[in-house]
Amino acid sequence: MVQFSRSMHILTGQRVELRAIAAEDAEALFNCWSHPEVAYWLGAPLLSSVAETRELITRLLSMADQEESLRWSIVLPGGEVIGTCGYNGWQLEGAYRGELGCELLPDYWGRGYMREALQLLLDYGFRVMELNRIEVLCHPDNVRAEGLFTTLGFRREGILREYRHTVSGFQNVVLYALLRSDMYINE
Repeated sequence: MVQFSRSMHILTGQRVELRAIAAEDAEALFNCWSHPEVAYWLGAPLLSSVAETRELITRLLSMADQEESLRWSIVLPGGEVIGTCGYNGWQLEGAYRGELGCELLPDYWGRGYMREALQLLLDYGFRVMELNRIEVLCHPDNVRAEGLFTTLGFRREGILREYRHTVSGFQNVVLYALLRSDMYINE
């Protein structure tokens, strides 16, 4: 069985690197997670400070140690952290599926950075974690995310009614999924 933890792999693409989220990323991630255009889609209470962001990072690292979640910082070649992506959870035995989550500073939207990061993450999920199915839950009005996921090969499978509770109440989500066979047809 593969072990996933803080020592998770560094994933390197042409323009981005994914490395384990770290406390030193707190200021950059506070700027991302508390940005109004990002926070709107997260549906979570707004972070109030860099210190609170550092506490969240500590919780995420603890969850990685318990194999409950994996989160990478998306880093440009100069070391600038522009967002995160990862597996919010997964189930291996019996299901072999995982759920992705991601966010990116708006200054970097539409430039292909998240697409590249998610391609690295998908390859990691299918090849290293040995997942068969990767899912994404998306706000029904998030057409930007819908476009990204469909260009990566995800298929819309339906609406999960009042699936999550957010600061604004119960919210529907759209379920998208990608199968290993969708990406690796000849393997």
